[in-house]
Amino acid sequence: MIAFACLLLLGFGALFGAGEYLSSPARRQIGAAPPDFPASSITINTATGPIQGWMVRGTPGAGAVLLLHGVRGNRLHMLGRARFLSGLGYGVLLIDLQAHGESAGERISFGVREAAGVRAALAYLRHEQPGERIGVIGTSLGAAALVLSKPGRGIDALVIEAMYPTIEEAIDNRLRLYLGSAGAALAPLLLWQVPLRLDLTLDQLRPIDAVGALACPTLIVGGEKDQHTNEAETRRIYAAVPEPKQLWIVAGAAHTDFHGMATREYETRIGRFMAQQLQRID
Repeated sequence: MIAFACLLLLGFGALFGAGEYLSSPARRQIGAAPPDFPASSITINTATGPIQGWMVRGTPGAGAVLLLHGVRGNRLHMLGRARFLSGLGYGVLLIDLQAHGESAGERISFGVREAAGVRAALAYLRHEQPGERIGVIGTSLGAAALVLSKPGRGIDALVIEAMYPTIEEAIDNRLRLYLGSAGAALAPLLLWQVPLRLDLTLDQLRPIDAVGALACPTLIVGGEKDQHTNEAETRRIYAAVPEPKQLWIVAGAAHTDFHGMATREYETRIGRFMAQQLQRID
């Protein structure tokens, strides 16, 4: 009995530590853009503190794209996409989401408070690139933050990559991945921490409920072998998104950098999609 109690306490402590890690800031000093990507360092002020990023201007009339990284990442993780899009003539803005990289923020909130930084970045992009049509590529957390920012008609094209549908499913999937079937029984111990750590309700962490308000052409991308956001969940998100929309399930891909894994196909598909929506090519 004592041994069981000790194991229970250890398991509880491990899950409490996991909750602390998942919501704690993912800081990193980044500095200036690399020499082969001649972007300017920018600061965007928000009510919760400054958002840091890089911006490169494109060919007038080509459009501009905002890039949003995944959880515990930063703008460096979107650099490959930025080089690809800049090479096509688009203006590109990469930011560190709230509590990531060099941006301010006390906690990672899985998209809710990160959404304020997304809204500020879109406003900055409109101010700096007036008249340009705007696209967004968001991966995982970045996609959730964009959807929860409720952009309405403020953007002209959206690529959603590996976005979780609900926080319950996100946590359940991850615990099952690392702990097997026992993980499902432990999920409530992580979920109850959300209101305590973040002062948010679980109902606020349901991006799938917000995608119905999207008002632009949307391309939903998921990995065939993704166990964090599985194919069935990606297809549910796709079903909830209004037309016009497209779906791409990346063959053989897990919860990974789709651009890095399937570079040629990614650049062909996303390049065509952005050209059609931002440059009005049929």
